[in-house]
Amino acid sequence: MEPSAAARVHPSTRETLDSVVIRFAGDSGDGMQLTGSQFTTATADAGNDLATFPDFPAEIRAPAGTTYGVSGFQIHFASHNIQTPGDAPDVLVAMNPAALKVNTGVLKPGGLLVVNTGAFSPNNLKKAGYEDSPLDDGSLDRFRVLAIDVTKLTLEAVKSVGLGSKDAHRCKNMWTLGLMFWLFGREREQTVSWLKRKFAKRPELADANIAALNAGHIYGENAELPHGISAYEVPSANLAPGEYRNVSGNEATAWGLVTGAKLAGVNVMYGSYPITPASSLLHDLARLKHFGVTTFQAEDEIAAVAAAVGASFGGSIGVTGTSGPGVALKSEGIGLAIMAELPLVVVNVQRGGPSTGLPTKTEQSDLFQAVWGRNGDAPLVVLAPATPGDCYYMAIEAIRIAVTYMTPVILLSDGYLANSAEPWPLPDLDALKPFPVAFRDEAKDFHPFSRNEETLARVWAVPGTPGLEHRIGGLEKDRETGHISYDPHNHHLMTTVRRDKIAGVARGIEPARVDQGDAHGDLLVVGWGSTYGSISQAVRVVREKGHQVSHLHLRNIWPLPEGLGNLLDSFHTVLVPELNNGQLVKLLRAEYPVDAVSLPRVTGLPFHIGGLIQAMEERLHGSAI
Repeated sequence: MEPSAAARVHPSTRETLDSVVIRFAGDSGDGMQLTGSQFTTATADAGNDLATFPDFPAEIRAPAGTTYGVSGFQIHFASHNIQTPGDAPDVLVAMNPAALKVNTGVLKPGGLLVVNTGAFSPNNLKKAGYEDSPLDDGSLDRFRVLAIDVTKLTLEAVKSVGLGSKDAHRCKNMWTLGLMFWLFGREREQTVSWLKRKFAKRPELADANIAALNAGHIYGENAELPHGISAYEVPSANLAPGEYRNVSGNEATAWGLVTGAKLAGVNVMYGSYPITPASSLLHDLARLKHFGVTTFQAEDEIAAVAAAVGASFGGSIGVTGTSGPGVALKSEGIGLAIMAELPLVVVNVQRGGPSTGLPTKTEQSDLFQAVWGRNGDAPLVVLAPATPGDCYYMAIEAIRIAVTYMTPVILLSDGYLANSAEPWPLPDLDALKPFPVAFRDEAKDFHPFSRNEETLARVWAVPGTPGLEHRIGGLEKDRETGHISYDPHNHHLMTTVRRDKIAGVARGIEPARVDQGDAHGDLLVVGWGSTYGSISQAVRVVREKGHQVSHLHLRNIWPLPEGLGNLLDSFHTVLVPELNNGQLVKLLRAEYPVDAVSLPRVTGLPFHIGGLIQAMEERLHGSAI
């Protein structure tokens, strides 16, 4: 630690930084997600580009003060374009010993460590696994430490409001937020307004939290900070002109589903059973009833998908959402939609598995399940958004393909995309191309499995339409009449038709193209889903060093886009980083004669840019085994 000489800091002498990564950490009851969200909003208002990464504990009620209950929120903000929440924090705010224990290993050497000393009681130290206080044993000397009794200062700030002890202690996060607002030049007005709205029915809570927020800010203005700790400024980013808002992946998915349904001219019926990290999708859609959305919280996963299939049979677009274990339960219902050839969108917000696995951590390990995870030859379309904002457009695309080809579509999001946020330019809705559904209304020559010659999609006939009475279900149907059929030749024919229909989707999507770099070279990095930001920034760094490296990101997982094989063949080496044990690699090897190299990561956390750069350079220099 640097010398303890103190210097008063004035806002006019702020140190200018290009980018900052801050991690807020504390007990799950300390309000770290709320603190991070408010800091994110203020940062967006300041004009910075940003990316966030909420990190939730898996235990619903972990004992207070234990490492199992630590909740974190990381934000990366900058004066330039960024695409990830950052590798290692520059600043760590630790509200108790457990938060310090869990997170000191990721804080950069020389980073700023803000510690609430008021929580460092002997009991809390013991719960976190410390024999001695790290504040006294020299183990934190590699950091710049700002040790403050936040608890004491918060209680003093809210004393005049007259709250009970429990409510008064809950204001600690607002005191800390006020201090961080001052350190990084954020405005308080938006948070003050938000607190007044949130606690409109209990104004004393609003007053107390505002008092704590202001007290933390005043502390920063007036305290003599240790040498080496300053006030900072991150200039606004040069973002493209337009109207922006912060958006998480689940929010964007919900809006995309509604927009897609409007473009198709149908209503949405969302059937779901709560499961982390997909639950907020149900909450978001429930708030959109005025856009023709019906939400149904079912008693289990099977009921949820069955309701969605029934809605599609009735002329709406049935949508269901879940995470890994829930998809396993829904597989029979998805197979029913494949056999009945009904449009269905299944949003799988992937998490660590198998079974309940790591329910609050991210992973990409459901690719095999999405492409092949059903009984029989049961092909469907699989899509994967790349960023939180991209979830909006891929949800629209999922509905477009579902209603155009009369097929289920799985949208593979994940926990990182679902919960993280980024500035998102609001779309020009008038520029989005409609794809209106044409329901069958002519009874002449009707049978339910007559097909569009181009798409091979069967007709969509709404029940109750005169003359279009028909029977569908899980039993095989005759190709010519739509009646139940056990004929072996017919089953082979229908299986082939369903296969060809899905394969034909590739003709209706954009061909494969690189996202960054040339269409040939030494190394092609192929990614999918939420690895986009890390790969993109790592490739940019390696390219700036003069290497022939390109990045291709797949949003169409099945069927794969046309031209992909030629692109893969145009590079000396193909590297595939993914948050699983190498599932996309195996898919690419199965479809193309390519010796793709796997770079797996199954830690429940996103890739670090530094690790990707190292892996690329090892391949380029031939040092990788």
